[in-house]
Amino acid sequence: MSTKPTLDRIDVAILVALQKNARLSNKELAGRVNLAPSSCLERVRRLREAGVLLGFHADVDPATLGIEIQALVAVRLQRHSRDLVDAFQAHLTALPEAVAFFHLAGENDFLIHVAVRDTEHLRIVILDAFTARPEVAHVETSLIFGHKNFHVLPEYLELG
Repeated sequence: MSTKPTLDRIDVAILVALQKNARLSNKELAGRVNLAPSSCLERVRRLREAGVLLGFHADVDPATLGIEIQALVAVRLQRHSRDLVDAFQAHLTALPEAVAFFHLAGENDFLIHVAVRDTEHLRIVILDAFTARPEVAHVETSLIFGHKNFHVLPEYLELG
């Protein structure tokens, strides 16, 4: 079992700033959190090595890549055993249309965010990737009309 790294308010401020804009230079980041650039660089390195900072990403407009439809697919499994859950998660991880997935407690076992070219592509994904699987008992699809990604770390943590 791994231990959680101890984070102070400066570490949290670094994480919140990078989550808002991962392209900040070290000098800009250091200025925002009131650290010397060398100290800031060392803290970011430590956060990466400790597994707190998992990576950096770019937000891309899906429509520019021909992705016109996004949906949330709720899936209920026939049984909820570790083997079935692990196999289904591996399937979702390999599914190119899956943007994200969540393993849930409650009525549904999984909620999968998919991004597809059009309604025919969505129909094929639902049929082939979900309803054709023997461990799947129920699938419900909801189209996404719009969304806003929020950061995992709320800004109030900076104030703590």
